[in-house]
Amino acid sequence: MDAVAELKVILADDEALIRAGLRLVLDGNRGISIVGEATNGAEAARMARELRPDVVLMDVRMPVLDGVAATAQVRSQPDAPAVVVLTAFDTDEFVLGALRAGASGFLLKHTPPPQLVDTILQAAAGILSFSPEALERLVNAAAEPSPAASSIVATLSARELEIATLVAEGLTNAEIAQRLYLSLPTVKTHLGRIFEKLGVTNRVQAALLIHDAGRAAGTSAG
Repeated sequence: MDAVAELKVILADDEALIRAGLRLVLDGNRGISIVGEATNGAEAARMARELRPDVVLMDVRMPVLDGVAATAQVRSQPDAPAVVVLTAFDTDEFVLGALRAGASGFLLKHTPPPQLVDTILQAAAGILSFSPEALERLVNAAAEPSPAASSIVATLSARELEIATLVAEGLTNAEIAQRLYLSLPTVKTHLGRIFEKLGVTNRVQAALLIHDAGRAAGTSAG
């Protein structure tokens, strides 16, 4: 008999109505268990330390400590949970900051419930999940040319740069393996080295850095 493993989630939002709606949608759905509700970023970081969730669903605009700073604090913890950011398009700069701080992705607050559930499950599994058009808008609007990024990306080998560029295009490991005729373990090994060289912890951070380097150079690297 297949038992669904419990997936622990913390909700962080200063609006009680939003938290209630999220709990209604998520709690008990496909193994998800809401183990805590935070009303500000400081509470979210503290609860993440104490309750050891798999995922924190994080609003960006909260009192005491905003979602960007809270994401950085959560992601700096040992065995850190994934963070999925909740946002509206009028907070682009906050979302970009949260992604740089280590968030696994983001959602709009009017995201359909099935997509919300899928995103949380994917984040817990270490899979980046985001709206491609939303990420494109954020990156194109907010990223500034960065010679520093170009310098960091220049440390990648030709193959690593090829893989990192495909990550920046939103391809999964399996899609990258198929595109480059590599085995999945080989792609994962390369990704480990890429993350280490770039000083990042997830695919979004790598994608943003690759984008910044391309903007700085005025062309695609390579």
